[in-house]
Amino acid sequence: MSHRKFHAPRHGHMGFLAHKRSKRHRGKVRCWPRDDPKLPVHLTAFLGYKAGMTHTLREVLRSGMKVSKREEVEAVTIIETPPVIVVGMVGYINTVKGLRSFKTVFAEHISDECKRRFYKNWHKCKKKAFSKYSKKWQDETGKKQLEKDFTMMKKYCSVIRVIVHSQMHLLPLRQKKAHVMEVQLNGGTVAEKVDWARERLEKPVPVSSVFCKDEMIDVIGVTKGHGMKGVTSRWHTKKLPRKTHKGLRKVACIGAWHPARVGYTIARAGQKGYHHRTELNKKIYQIGKGIHVQEGNVVRNNASTNYDTTQKTISPMGGFPHYGEVNNDFVMVKGCVVGTKKRVLTLRKSLLIQVSRKAREAIELKFIDTTSKFGHGRFQTAQEKFAFMGPLKKHLLKKASDAPEQPHFFWILWATCSAKYCYRRKSQKTLPTRALSQAGQPPPALRPPVHWMTAAARAGGGT
Repeated sequence: MSHRKFHAPRHGHMGFLAHKRSKRHRGKVRCWPRDDPKLPVHLTAFLGYKAGMTHTLREVLRSGMKVSKREEVEAVTIIETPPVIVVGMVGYINTVKGLRSFKTVFAEHISDECKRRFYKNWHKCKKKAFSKYSKKWQDETGKKQLEKDFTMMKKYCSVIRVIVHSQMHLLPLRQKKAHVMEVQLNGGTVAEKVDWARERLEKPVPVSSVFCKDEMIDVIGVTKGHGMKGVTSRWHTKKLPRKTHKGLRKVACIGAWHPARVGYTIARAGQKGYHHRTELNKKIYQIGKGIHVQEGNVVRNNASTNYDTTQKTISPMGGFPHYGEVNNDFVMVKGCVVGTKKRVLTLRKSLLIQVSRKAREAIELKFIDTTSKFGHGRFQTAQEKFAFMGPLKKHLLKKASDAPEQPHFFWILWATCSAKYCYRRKSQKTLPTRALSQAGQPPPALRPPVHWMTAAARAGGGT
C-alpha cells in the first residue's frame, strides 16, 4: 500500500503466531474444566474421529425471536466415537512449580494396538512392552506394591487422571496404532476417583457416559495442512497492480531501513495449515448409538427421528467420502470442525458455565439427510432408489450370477459353426440333415463364415 497515505488494518491475526506445523497429530488438552466435588465422578474428555458432514432440519425453539418456531436447515459434522479402553491411572500432587506426577499404575492386560504406540517399528521390535510390569498383578509382592500405590494416591494426590486409548480395529482406517491420552477425572473426592478408575481398568467407556445431548463442548485438533504457501494465500494480503515488477502476489514494503531486519509481524510466505487449534462452544445435536443387536435383531436406524421414521443409518449412501461407514457410536455437532476426514479429535467438556438461551436450547431434529455425498444426492436409502428406478444393470448381473450356469453364447455359436463346417467337407463323413436336427444341431442351410485369412489365401492363389 505504498501508493496510499491512509492506514488500513493489518492482514492476519497475530494471536496465533507462529504459523508452523504442529508438533503433535492429536489435539492436546492444555486446560481442564474446574473440578466440582459435588458432582459424581466423570471423564472430562473423549477421543473421536471426523467422518464427514451432512445437514439436518429442525425447528427453532427460542421465544421472542423472529426465527422462533420456524424450520432451519443446518450443517452438522459426524464424529465417530467408539468406546475408549482404560489402561492406567496417574496421580498428581501440587508443588510450588505446579503439578507433578506422583504415582502411575497400569492394567494387567494391554492390547497390541495400545502397545504399538510405545514402539517406532512394531514389526522389528521384540514386543516385550509391559511383560515385566504385568507380573505385578500375579505375585504377592507385586500386589502389595500396587495396594500401597493406590493408598498413597488417595492420601497425597490432588488430581487423578486415567490413561485411555482408542480402539482402531473398530474404525474403517488402515492405522493399527491406537491413540493414547490422559483424561482428567472430575467430581467426587480423590478416594472416589481412584476407586472409579480402578474398577474400570481394562474396560470400555462409552461416549454417552461422558457427554449428553444439547451440551456445549470444545473440539481440539490439528487443521488441514496446505504445505508451503505464498503471502497472498497465507495471510490474504492485497494483490499488487497488474504491471508490478517481479510479481504481484507479494508484499510491497516489508519494513523500514532501520531496524535492519524483517519484523515478525510482517506477512511472509511459509507454512499454511496443520496448526493446533481449539474451537469453543460446539453444540451437540445428537449422540447416536452404533449398529447393535437388540433382542436378536440388528438395529441400524440411528438416523431416524420422530418426524422421519425411515429405517436408515447415519452413513450416507455410498459412505462418507474418504472415510467409509460409521458403525460405532457417534457425536453430531453443529457446524464444521478442524481437520480432514479421518483426523483424530479431542472432545472436551466446556470450561465455561453456559447461560445463554442459545446454549440451553433443546434440540429436536426433524430430518437427517443421508443422501450420497459424492455428487448431488437424490435418494435417502437404497430401497428408495430401487423403488423409483427399478432394477438396474448391476441387479440383473447379480441375478444372472446367482442363477445356475448356462452354456455361454460364444460356445453355442462355435458349436453351430463347427457342425456346419464339418457337414460341408466332402472328405469327412457327416450325418444327414434329418439326423443333425434330431441331435439338436441346426441343418446346414447357410455356409459357415469365411475367416479373413482363408479369404486372403484364396485371393493369393493359396489353398
